[in-house]
Amino acid sequence: MSASPSPSSPAPRTAAAAEYSERLGLPWWFWLAGLALSGLLAVEVWMGAPGVRAWLPFVVLPPATAAGLWWLGRVRVAVRGGELLVDDARLPVRFVADVVPLDAAGRREVLGVGSDPLAFVVQRPWIGGAVQVVLDDPADPTPFWVVSTRHPVALAEAVLAARDAA
Repeated sequence: MSASPSPSSPAPRTAAAAEYSERLGLPWWFWLAGLALSGLLAVEVWMGAPGVRAWLPFVVLPPATAAGLWWLGRVRVAVRGGELLVDDARLPVRFVADVVPLDAAGRREVLGVGSDPLAFVVQRPWIGGAVQVVLDDPADPTPFWVVSTRHPVALAEAVLAARDAA
């Protein structure tokens, strides 16, 4: 009997097809704080006024905040079909030279003062881990990708397994 993966764990991988999928969503407390602040702002705009000012802030601000929070957490990272997919960007794994899992300190170092301005970066500050995908494509000026992930080792293994299978 095998255990099913938890919703927060990466998708299961097989030897034949290295697949990985993750959504870089926001923590629950971002939602709580954001909606509480939008409610507080709605009360500040209302301040007991009659008419439209009484209900319009409560109709507009919380849904606008929820839409903004959803938009911040919409990015997906996946490895499938021989490609690394990060939001709308696609990287064929045949151009991957190496993948380095990074913790928060490693990500800070890679993206710090000495970072390459041509690097492709999808960074979410609320996610501690990341991977650095070093490229080997003479036609592409991008030296590497840095992608936030909650499971850097699993993503690195999936990209390397997909590259080796290709």
